[in-house]
Amino acid sequence: QVQLVESGGGLVQAGGSLRLSCAASGRSFSNHPMGWFRQAPGKEREFVAIISQSGSDSYYADSVKGRFTISRDNAKNTLYLQMNILKPEDTAVYFCAARQAGTYNRLYSNPWHYDAWGQGTQVTVSS
Repeated sequence: QVQLVESGGGLVQAGGSLRLSCAASGRSFSNHPMGWFRQAPGKEREFVAIISQSGSDSYYADSVKGRFTISRDNAKNTLYLQMNILKPEDTAVYFCAARQAGTYNRLYSNPWHYDAWGQGTQVTVSS
């Protein structure tokens, strides 16, 4: 099973940018569709973005579309989330997640669609 470790979170002013990384270890990172989720205090974990195994297809939540970009480098076993024009409502703990190898659908937007999770990285956007 793939193991995941996020990094890159921090404190940023509204309108700023951050890039999150998710380093994967274990076998066959390139076989797994990958996703980003986030969870704000007192709220449920919500879908942010998903990317296919090759990186050729991706899909975003409406709340981040046009501002966030998910990407991956399979040679480096790393998933990224570039976040631009950040808003205070983007404040949350951000998690990367791996779905089981070999299956991709841009509608995999629920946490139970994913089999492995990182520990999360805090993103705080000040107004």
